[in-house]
Amino acid sequence: MELKDIRAQLPYSKPFLFVDELLHVDENGIIGTYTFAENLEFYKGHFKGNPITPGVILTETMAQIGLVSLGIFLLQNEPTEEAVIVFTSADMQFLKPVYPKEKVTVTSRKIFFRFGKLKCDVVMKNETGQEVCKGILAGIITSKL
Repeated sequence: MELKDIRAQLPYSKPFLFVDELLHVDENGIIGTYTFAENLEFYKGHFKGNPITPGVILTETMAQIGLVSLGIFLLQNEPTEEAVIVFTSADMQFLKPVYPKEKVTVTSRKIFFRFGKLKCDVVMKNETGQEVCKGILAGIITSKL
């Protein structure tokens, strides 16, 4: 499966698509990037005069790249093409702020994929290679939404 095909199968669209590019995928993990455009709506109120990316958006970006995109790759050999991994839980640590116009790289390492569940150790880094957040994300297989 081509990396561009994985991105095309994501069940999101702008303004809620937080995957610009997928750089690598295999059965053990995935790496992708996203740049937060300065005109994203949530920056208007988070925070006044000092916009930073909300933690829930960072978590969603990590889930779209590190869990759902990886799940699409892992499900490619499943008997049905009508299945998708959906995000169910996160245990996150936020370490540094992410500002408008910042490009982040998300690296996900599969912990396990069995019994309809996918669990991953996911790290987000900024352009200087500093960890901005990390966590354990989990999802389940469900029928396509």
